[in-house]
Amino acid sequence: MTKLTRESLLARAFSDTKNYPYGFSRSGDFSISESKALSQYGCLIAALADAKIGPENAEDEGYLAAIHGQKAPETAAEKAWVKYQKRINRPKMGSIYGSHRTSLSDDEDTVVEDSDLEIEMDD
Repeated sequence: MTKLTRESLLARAFSDTKNYPYGFSRSGDFSISESKALSQYGCLIAALADAKIGPENAEDEGYLAAIHGQKAPETAAEKAWVKYQKRINRPKMGSIYGSHRTSLSDDEDTVVEDSDLEIEMDD
């Protein structure tokens, strides 16, 4: 197992195929600069957020402060990450029609008999 370093994380491109299967730039949620910042710095910021690595410099500490809401995001990467977190953690919209198809219970079953139907036919 390789040890995670800041340089190895910056060399990786970040992607989220679950929430953004076609990429950040094609989602419509992010601008071009935001999608580039997420792709470039996303692995590093995710590792910092999950405490897989510790902050090595002031930039990393700034990422952590922005992630935890201790300061307003200032850099493009911080702004993009905060926006990304808001997008993936937003509540899912429900349907006004419900999530399940309703079925008739035994009490609601209606039986139509032939005597109930009146069909007029002209000869």
